[in-house]
Amino acid sequence: MPFLILVLPFLMFHHQKLICLDAPDVQSSSASPISASLTLSFNFRNKSPHPGELTMSIETLAYEIGRIAQNDGDHQTGIPRLTLHRRSATTEPMHCIYGLGLGITAQGGKQVTLGEQVIAYGPGQSLLTTVDLPVVSHVTQANLAQPFLGMMLRLDGSALVQLATEMDLPPLSREQVPRAISLSLLEAPLLDALTRLVQLLNEPQLITPIAPLIQREIMVRLLSGPHGPYLRQLVAAGSPSHQIAQAMAWLKQNFSRDVLINELAASVHMSPSTFRQHFRNLTGMSPVQYQRQLRLQEARQLMLNQALDASSTAARVGYESASQFSRDYSRLFGAPPQRDIKRMQHLSYGGTEQSAS
Repeated sequence: MPFLILVLPFLMFHHQKLICLDAPDVQSSSASPISASLTLSFNFRNKSPHPGELTMSIETLAYEIGRIAQNDGDHQTGIPRLTLHRRSATTEPMHCIYGLGLGITAQGGKQVTLGEQVIAYGPGQSLLTTVDLPVVSHVTQANLAQPFLGMMLRLDGSALVQLATEMDLPPLSREQVPRAISLSLLEAPLLDALTRLVQLLNEPQLITPIAPLIQREIMVRLLSGPHGPYLRQLVAAGSPSHQIAQAMAWLKQNFSRDVLINELAASVHMSPSTFRQHFRNLTGMSPVQYQRQLRLQEARQLMLNQALDASSTAARVGYESASQFSRDYSRLFGAPPQRDIKRMQHLSYGGTEQSAS
C-alpha cells in the first residue's frame, strides 16, 4: 500500500472535561452525504445475517460491562484507552468533544448530533469518529431495570497508520465520501474481540501482555471492515481528509487566535473554496463554525471549573466583543452564560449531568 508515514498532531488535543461517555461513532458505508436533518439508525435484528448469534454476543457484552460498571457513571479501567459507561435514566443533551475512537452501546440507546446530522444508535451498532468533533450527545433509552451500558475505546492514531501500511487493503474509491463520524452494524468478529477485551478485566495479571494484542486485532478489523475507508482516508498522506485533519489540528491548538481562512487553506495546499468544501464534507460545518464551537465549549469549561466571569472568559477564548460572545453562547447552549452555568452546576450537584457514552 502506498501509504506514507503520517504524524497525527490532532490526536494530541484533549478536552478531558468534555469527553462524552461513548464517544466515537460509526456510519454505514451506504449512508448518503451529510445533509439537513439526516437521521441514521439501524435495527440489527432485521439487518444482521445471524441475528440470534449477534444478539447473544451483545447480551454477553452487556453482561460483562454491567458486572464491572455496577454504578451509574463513567468508569476508567485497567486497560489503557478503554472506559465503560452506565446510566439508569435518560440524560439531557450534552455538548462535548468526540475524539478518535470507537463507541459501542451494548444495552439501551443514545443519540449524537453533529451539526444537522442526527445519529441514533443502539445494541448491534458501532460508532466511529476519526477526528475531534464538537457534538451533542445524550442517552435516549435507559431505566433501572435495563440501564444504558456502553463502552468507549480510544484508538491509537500512530498504530493505525502503521497497520495500514502493513495490510493488503483495496485501494480507496475516488467516489468515497469522507466521513469524520460513521455508523455501522457490528460484525461478529469485531464484537467478539471487543467482548474479549472487556472480559480481560477479570484477569488483571494478563492485561499487560494480552490487551495490546486484542486492541491491535480490533484496529485491524476496523481498517478492513465497514469503517475502514473512513479510517484509511484519514491516515493516507496527501488525501483531502488528511489535509483537513492537519488544519483541524492547528485550529484546535490555536482556537483563540484570529484565523484567515485563505491562509489556513494555503497551509494545506488547497484553494479557499476547495478547503471550505472538504472541511464541511468531513465535519458537517464550516471552519469558522468549528472554531466557534471550540471557543464556546472551552469558555463553558473555564466558567464552570475556574469561576471566571463572562467578560474575562470571552477575552480568554479569543472574543473581542463580550456582547457577541454572549449571543453566540446563547445560540449554542440555549441560555446566556451566567444562567447556563447556574443550570450546569445545579445538574452536576443533582447528579443528572452525565451524558453517557
